[in-house]
Amino acid sequence: MNDLATRIAAIIRREGPIGLDRFWNLSLFDAKAGYYATKNPFGRAGDFVTAPEVSQMFGELLGAWVAAAWDGLGRPRPFRLVEIGPGRGTLMADMLRTLRRAAPPSLGAASIHLVETSETLAAIQSETLSPLDLPIRRHRSLAEVPGGPALVVANELFDALAIRQFVFDGAAFRERCVGLSEAGQLEFVLCEPLAPQPPAALLPHPPAAGAVLEASPERDALAVRLADRLAAEGGAALLIDYGHGETAFGDTLQAIREHAYADPLDRPGGADLTSHVDFGRLGHIFAARRLTVAPLATQGEFLLGLGLIERAGVLGAPMDAAGRRRIEAAVARLAGSGPGQMGALFKVLAVASQPLRLPPFAPDPSD
Repeated sequence: MNDLATRIAAIIRREGPIGLDRFWNLSLFDAKAGYYATKNPFGRAGDFVTAPEVSQMFGELLGAWVAAAWDGLGRPRPFRLVEIGPGRGTLMADMLRTLRRAAPPSLGAASIHLVETSETLAAIQSETLSPLDLPIRRHRSLAEVPGGPALVVANELFDALAIRQFVFDGAAFRERCVGLSEAGQLEFVLCEPLAPQPPAALLPHPPAAGAVLEASPERDALAVRLADRLAAEGGAALLIDYGHGETAFGDTLQAIREHAYADPLDRPGGADLTSHVDFGRLGHIFAARRLTVAPLATQGEFLLGLGLIERAGVLGAPMDAAGRRRIEAAVARLAGSGPGQMGALFKVLAVASQPLRLPPFAPDPSD
């Protein structure tokens, strides 16, 4: 056991098995040993590669989306350009360079805000963004961002928020918890049956024995805060993550270490924990606040709709054959549907305080 596993084991000995959500938050956010609190996990030298690290084209196209959304919202001045969970700052840097080059009026109207809980990552973001010489404020929660219209971007954010899992034993749902084996090692156990049981209306269909239902009060809470903010102040949000369009049974918990799957209970704090996002549930939360919710799109559909192929052609035009092959590989990685490609696995959910005429929102039938 590493130090964090030893501390978690001590909690279990004192209090009994703990929920997956508590284990998750200790593993990722413990101040002394949590994965995101102490490590730089992004990029080829880390444990996984996100879309902004694949190619600058991803951030450039999202920057173009921000400019178009700002225009569609009536060009509010000022507005808050917010990224929640900004990683190493790569996405924000590419968006800001695009706005400065191609849409200076929107950049001139923006105040820039990063929502980041990790001191380690905040320092890296500051270093990444300092060459842009722009005033950028860092916050630890969305609530700290000043009021006013906002354009919010979040890439691979919701999958990092903790989930709970409930297993149907044939008669009742029981929460999957983390306990200790006879040898004192961390293991999954089933706790007492839930009381009350999940309402049938919340289930995708009657469960069979062994069915796993995942829920994330933390994801729901963030979606509610964001929805309330946009409904009250105006603006739009672009949320990109991997997941499914409707609530379904299934165990989607996984751990990633050094670009490979790992045991979620092995060396907590040393691997990323993640699970599929229930976009159907998030969409219902936004719609309940009377926001315009775009049809869920795949990342490939979204980027191609924004002009990924055209942008790749512009970037590749002055390059030699090897450079153009690298651009083509990046396009395939971002928008393709094959093994190891992001285009079909990742989904895009966009919401706004009023209808917008840009992807992934449905086109205006009068156009």
